[in-house]
Amino acid sequence: MVSDDVLRTHLQELRRGTVVVASLVALRRPDYGYALLQRLTGHGFPVDANTLYPLLRRLEEQGLLTSEWNTEESRPRKFYRTSDSGEQVLRRLLADLAAVQTSLTTLIEGAPR
Repeated sequence: MVSDDVLRTHLQELRRGTVVVASLVALRRPDYGYALLQRLTGHGFPVDANTLYPLLRRLEEQGLLTSEWNTEESRPRKFYRTSDSGEQVLRRLLADLAAVQTSLTTLIEGAPR
């Protein structure tokens, strides 16, 4: 029997890349960090704040997200949005993810290549 720790580690590795894709998809509609965290969790992508905020900064530094501060509310919030470059990368990532899914399905079903 596989230990919970081993399974947890592999699930974490599997989800690490999908959080990038999920964030780029979700941020097609501008949102701030905490709301994104809640939305991702609600859609089955549980992510820790200590993982998400550095990811958002990295994606912004890479030009895949844009951001702006909203100071109209009582507490200023930084809103993120998927940039045009982020949309291009996202399309490639989604295509590759679909190809991986197809390959896995073929492998699982035992179809010859």
